[in-house]
Amino acid sequence: MQPINWNELRDFLAVARVGQYARAAATLGIDPATIGRRLRRLERALGYTLFEQTREGQVLTEAGERLLAQVELMGQAFETIVEQQSPAGLSGHLRISVSEGFGTWFIARHLQGFTDRYPLLTVDLAATSGFLNPSKREADMAILLARPRTGPVISGKLSDYRLQLYAGRSYLARKGGPQNLDDLALRHRLIGYVPDLLYAPELRYLGEIDERLNAHIRSSSINAQHQLVAAGAGIAVLPCFIGDADPRLERVLPEIGIDRSFWIVIHRDTRQLQRVRAFRNWLLEVVAQNRDALLGRIP
Repeated sequence: MQPINWNELRDFLAVARVGQYARAAATLGIDPATIGRRLRRLERALGYTLFEQTREGQVLTEAGERLLAQVELMGQAFETIVEQQSPAGLSGHLRISVSEGFGTWFIARHLQGFTDRYPLLTVDLAATSGFLNPSKREADMAILLARPRTGPVISGKLSDYRLQLYAGRSYLARKGGPQNLDDLALRHRLIGYVPDLLYAPELRYLGEIDERLNAHIRSSSINAQHQLVAAGAGIAVLPCFIGDADPRLERVLPEIGIDRSFWIVIHRDTRQLQRVRAFRNWLLEVVAQNRDALLGRIP
C-alpha cells in the first residue's frame, strides 16, 4: 500500500472545509496544483474518490465524508500539540472574520495589544464586506451581525452597539441640518448601502428609520460611506464607534438611533484551542473597556 503523509491529509482537510482548491491553497500558502497532485496521490493510496467536481468546486463523496470525521480529530490533536510545544505558549495561525467597519475602526485600533502579548502568533484579520464561515472552518472565529441558527458552532453575544445619523460639518454649513424626518426625506441627500449587494439584512438602516428614506449615493463599503459623509456628500447612518471618532462629523436628529449586536461565533471543534480562547478573552476585555464608544455614549 502506498504510504500516506500528513501533508496530503492536511490538504484534504483544507479542501473539505472550504470546497475549492484555490481557496484551500490560499489558506495553506501553497499552489493549487500542488494540492490537486497531493489529493490524487491520496486517492490512489486509499483506493477511492474523495471529491466530486462541481461548478462551485469540490464536494465530498460519501467516502470523503467518512475520512473527514477521522482527519478532523487528527487536525485538532496536531494543533494542540503545536500550541503546547511553543515556548511562548501560543504560536501558529489565527484567522478572524469580522465586518469591515468593526474590523477597521475597532479591532485594528486595539490589535497591537494582542499581538504584543503573543508575538509568535500570526493573525489574519479578514475585515471585509461579508464573512468567512466558521461552520466550514474558513475562519477560527467570526464576529457576526446576527446569531447563527444552524451549524456546528458555539455563539455568544459580544456587545450591543448603536448607530446614528451623521453629516459632515461642511455639508451642514452648506445645507443646514434636518429638522425632522420629513425634512430629512424631502430636502437632504442620503448615503447608504447598495440594496442588492447587502450581505446581511441587519444593514437595511434607512428603511428601518423611515420607509421614505432612500439613498442617493450608495456603496457596498461602510468605509466608503464614512468618507463620503466626511467629504460633505450627504447624510448616512453610521456606527457610533465610527461617527464619533471623526471630528469632521456631527450627529443629526440625535433622538433617532438604531441598536444592533455583535456575536462571537466559533466552530465547536476549535473552541478549546488556546489561541482561539486567548483571542476571545482579549476581545471581551477590550470591548468591556470601550463599551461607551460602542453604545454611542458621548462623555
